[in-house]
Amino acid sequence: MKIGMIGTGLMGAPMALTLQQGGHTVVAYNRSADKLQPLAAQGIPTASTPAAVLAAGDCTILMLADAAAIAATLFTPETQAALSNHTIIQMGTIAPDQSRDLQAQLQAAQGHYLEAPVLGSLPQARDGSLILMVGSTPDEFTQWQPVFQTLGEQVLHIGPVGTGAAVKLAMNQLIGSLTTAFALSLALVQREQIPVETFMEIVRNSALYAPTFDKKLSRMCDRNFSNPNFPTKHLLKDMRLFAQAAEAAGLEPALADTVATVVQQAIAQGLADADYSALYAAVNPDS
Repeated sequence: MKIGMIGTGLMGAPMALTLQQGGHTVVAYNRSADKLQPLAAQGIPTASTPAAVLAAGDCTILMLADAAAIAATLFTPETQAALSNHTIIQMGTIAPDQSRDLQAQLQAAQGHYLEAPVLGSLPQARDGSLILMVGSTPDEFTQWQPVFQTLGEQVLHIGPVGTGAAVKLAMNQLIGSLTTAFALSLALVQREQIPVETFMEIVRNSALYAPTFDKKLSRMCDRNFSNPNFPTKHLLKDMRLFAQAAEAAGLEPALADTVATVVQQAIAQGLADADYSALYAAVNPDS
């Protein structure tokens, strides 16, 4: 297939390369043109405008930071005509209501819209083993399988547009809450001068264990939050989106709000672009 990729940041760039390696023709665009250079060096054509990407592909994947960035990129006088009869596949993390609003705007422009947010980080984006949570019609789910199967090891049809976005937020809430809880327990163990490995042996052999604990353990113990797979600032955005979606659904968002506060404290320490395990620095300040 001919696939446009708008947004070639931390996840978008390796996804574009995976699509190319899977036999698809990819054309890429990014608002910061310097992020296109590594893709161009590996043979992926780049475009100077979003409209040029839309015109070049059978569909266009969006991997942008938030709904505001999507609106600013897609809904301009230059792109309006190119949206007609074109399919947009939104793969970033946005709220369910935001996704449904985008669908309505695309339909008004005579275009097509579905969502397929992904779970996983850089290794999974590079080897095509992401989990895709698709919100679409059944026919659209079938139609775009060549794209989904190239990127994902698990491709799940959740339901109509909005449901994929909701599951993605639910998963990212777990990421934030589990990591915060682990960081706080780890910090107490360290403050009490208990060997970390003794604590981890108990955790690993209990029903409470989650693999993410070991993935983040050395980063926390070493306070090494460089080379992020998922930046702290993005976790803050997602925790806030989850809290808003939960409140809109009649749920109590206090837990998500608390985690967001912890993440904000890490960002206040200059760790916005660091790995999200940097929230450990907020719960256990370096004395």
